[in-house]
Amino acid sequence: MLCSPEPDRIQHSEFHDQRRTDPGNNSANRMPTSSIFDRFEKYVQPFRITSGKGFRLGNFDTKFTCGLQLGKAEAAELLQRGTEWLAEEQNLLYAQDRWSLLLIFQGMDAAGKDSTIKHVMSGINPQGVQVFSFKQPSIEELSHDFLWRHVKCLPERGRIGIFNRSYYEEVLIVRVHPDILTRQKLPASSVSKGIWTERLGDIARFEEYLTRQGTVILKFFLNLSRGEQKKRFLERLDRPEKRWKFSVSDVRERRFWSDYMHVYQEAIRATASKHAPWFVVPADNKWFTRLVVAAAIVGAVEELRLAYPKVHRERKKELQTIRAALARER
Repeated sequence: MLCSPEPDRIQHSEFHDQRRTDPGNNSANRMPTSSIFDRFEKYVQPFRITSGKGFRLGNFDTKFTCGLQLGKAEAAELLQRGTEWLAEEQNLLYAQDRWSLLLIFQGMDAAGKDSTIKHVMSGINPQGVQVFSFKQPSIEELSHDFLWRHVKCLPERGRIGIFNRSYYEEVLIVRVHPDILTRQKLPASSVSKGIWTERLGDIARFEEYLTRQGTVILKFFLNLSRGEQKKRFLERLDRPEKRWKFSVSDVRERRFWSDYMHVYQEAIRATASKHAPWFVVPADNKWFTRLVVAAAIVGAVEELRLAYPKVHRERKKELQTIRAALARER
């Protein structure tokens, strides 16, 4: 890890915004990027994986917070500023109509995928966001290739798409439980020993293709410890408002923990790239998980240097005519 070993406590004064002054960025009317999010990049960088070479999931501590110390109120305030800034960038994304953003969330049960999406995207205009949770495939979906149902849900230009679980399940749970392959009605010749390498290669090439079409892809693995998962399961059982989320199958899957960690490691190794990075986010502390995810999204969107489309001279004249006509109305 590349974070400073010394505890790093963010002072309240650092939450004040700092306006950007790039004259060529057409940002006079934009919400300023919080200076603390610029600084927070150093807390994102250790978890960003752009090459799978030598990647080992065991090297990432699920409890790690880079020594960052924040009170609950401070963490909430920082996250709120990030979501407000992201909401403004969403407007620019829609207005520019050139890019789309695909956010993929993977993790074991109780890793916090739902709550992270809820908190990080809380300030976003719901008209510009599409969230899809991929469950067990239907009969229709099983009659197609494994990417088919996901391709249908990709975000169009100007929008943000969120996959709560994704096509990666085809090289995760299906790999841990290969009997699922029999339901996919594949030709026998297609189910070889190399099927997982082939599918991972298909995914990597698919993401490369999407990137060339203007889709920014960010993939988050919420890295939860087995002990923390047990704690959260017990909380679900103890709290009536959370019991509905508990499933016996969740406990059953705990028996395959080491298998899941292996297939996650293999998936990240095979598909991490500069154009579609993975973020292996410590998930034992929910407040830190949310901040890292928010900061990663902010950083990626900031790199697009989005701006509102310029109004050309002819259009300005047309708008002036409309303004004058409206002013004459009684």
